[in-house]
Amino acid sequence: MRFIGNKENLLNNIHYTLDKRNIKGNSFFDFFSGTSNVARFFKKKGYKVCSSDLLYFSYCMQYAYIKNNSLPKFKKILPLIDTQQINLITSPLDLVLDFLNNIEPIKGFIYNNYSMGGTSALEKPRMYFSDENAQKIDSIRTQIEEWKSNKLLTKDEYFILLTSLIESISFYSNISGVYAAFQKKWDERALKKFTLRPIELVFNKENNEVFNVDSMTLINDIKTDILYLDPPYNERQYAPNYHILETIAKYDNPIVKGITGMRDYHDQKSSFCNKDMALQSLNNIAKNAKYKHLVLSYNSEGIMPSKKIIEVLSRYGNVELVEFEYLRFKSNNNGESKTKKHISEQLYILAKN
Repeated sequence: MRFIGNKENLLNNIHYTLDKRNIKGNSFFDFFSGTSNVARFFKKKGYKVCSSDLLYFSYCMQYAYIKNNSLPKFKKILPLIDTQQINLITSPLDLVLDFLNNIEPIKGFIYNNYSMGGTSALEKPRMYFSDENAQKIDSIRTQIEEWKSNKLLTKDEYFILLTSLIESISFYSNISGVYAAFQKKWDERALKKFTLRPIELVFNKENNEVFNVDSMTLINDIKTDILYLDPPYNERQYAPNYHILETIAKYDNPIVKGITGMRDYHDQKSSFCNKDMALQSLNNIAKNAKYKHLVLSYNSEGIMPSKKIIEVLSRYGNVELVEFEYLRFKSNNNGESKTKKHISEQLYILAKN
């Protein structure tokens, strides 16, 4: 899934860096979870994982990947759908996704607000999804919610289906990287027929926990061996960049405005998108959370200067900075030259006194 700051391609480097320094333990807290990639990685390593994020679509993913620890059985759904024609598909999840992939499209909120057909009356019709794919997303999302309302899904099953939908949408969206804007011409992939894809579930034997709150409110409740921070790096808030995923996850028919159909996000702003507040928040976490090691992922273009970060963290223990290069995220150029393709990832490691 395309997501600013996604650490998927850096996870082995991060783990190697920690392992080389014998930074281990039994518990891991992913403080700004996003797509939950980091939390998933450490869940696979056997840690008891906690994760948190202010965005609801992130919580859906956290619940499916981190909280859930069993294969979905869909005991109440399978008797209601025709599985007689399916021979090669075996898992209950595949059976349910196949059913959802074949239900009749409807013109719902996504079609009416994010397709050309649904917004044809606007001066600039929105081109996030083709008319056909928008209707398909509406029909799938409506069916999932109907099953939930009728108490036909367990909580695990509900979030697994939502996550399958959220993950699949990225492959058919007419965007460059984030949902803050749509492309003026159709991307080839956006014209392909929308198909739900199964997600890869991860299991361990721990009672993992997930939260959908401002992570800063959890500081006094945290007790973990490794506290991992991957906050926003610049002044752009994450909520407007992923507003459509948030709307699809909640499916709450919000009032949307502007060329891009933005939902209100006044209560989903991060203090780490403000230079002065970011350092204050970092200090608050480092000072008050209970942990053995704090690991901060940042990069060389972040709004918090490296010297200031080290100055703050050094108040609470020994700090080491490890850097390595990686490919810049396509939609995160910050006005820099288009020829600048790489960026330096910074890993600040604090061993608390």
